Amino acid sequence: MDIIKTIEEKQKKPGAENFQVGDTVKVYFEIIEGKTKRVQIFEGLVLCIKNSGIRKTFTVRKESYGVGVERVFPINSPRIIKVEIVRMGKVRRAKIYYVRDKVGKAAKIKESIGPKANARLAASRAAAAEAERYSLAQRAASKNEEAKK
Repeated sequence: MDIIKTIEEKQKKPGAENFQVGDTVKVYFEIIEGKTKRVQIFEGLVLCIKNSGIRKTFTVRKESYGVGVERVFPINSPRIIKVEIVRMGKVRRAKIYYVRDKVGKAAKIKESIGPKANARLAASRAAAAEAERYSLAQRAASKNEEAKK
């Protein structure tokens, strides 16, 4: 079991968990189409965070042309470049699935404001910048390995 834990620790991203349930986030993730790579942004509300360790995932929901779209992202995925907080939500539950049934103004989450919220937002932005630097370094290392082959 120790071997598995050491491998998992190597794959963890530093500063990846800089958001909470109820936050509106922008997830920058890499899409590979053939030989081309591009970054796509998925902006929405974090409904839940599940599991633990390297297997931790989070679900983001957005409304697109009147249709609710949900996507599950692994937190430590190498394809996720960064997660940026747009608004910090104030919720009292661990999973806010009830938002799926709400329409219009009722689907809104109260925004968390004040000095504590500002400090958390600054810390999350610093962690997102660190995660982005880490992912860029990982990509550069993988390119170097491909060039050697």
